[in-house]
Amino acid sequence: MPRSYFWTMLFLILHQIDAAYCKEWEMFQFPGGVQGFLAFNLAAISLVLVGYRHVLLNTTQAPWYAAVCAALGVGTFLIHAGFALAGQEQFHLPLSVAIIALCLACAAWLLRDLRRVRGQLARQAT
Repeated sequence: MPRSYFWTMLFLILHQIDAAYCKEWEMFQFPGGVQGFLAFNLAAISLVLVGYRHVLLNTTQAPWYAAVCAALGVGTFLIHAGFALAGQEQFHLPLSVAIIALCLACAAWLLRDLRRVRGQLARQAT
């Protein structure tokens, strides 16, 4: 699970760098504009970094953090796919699209690893 978590986390962070360039706070109408966007990213990036530590240390909270990270990856893809279908023109550069697609692909990989880990934990409990 550490590899799939790392790659999901990496693409989520890369997306947030791209989001700053695209002024994503305007798309979401963040309260506080760029300052609200930065506060959100402080919380979100802190969460995934703390989660990575839990995954590396194989704590009992690691599966929860992995599920959250995977949900963020899937959510990022779905939200931006919706924006694209609604005609928003941000995130249409090839690397922006690739990063968003990789958020989904790595999140799916993480979910597969999470399912395997949960299965192992269930077998150990019996």
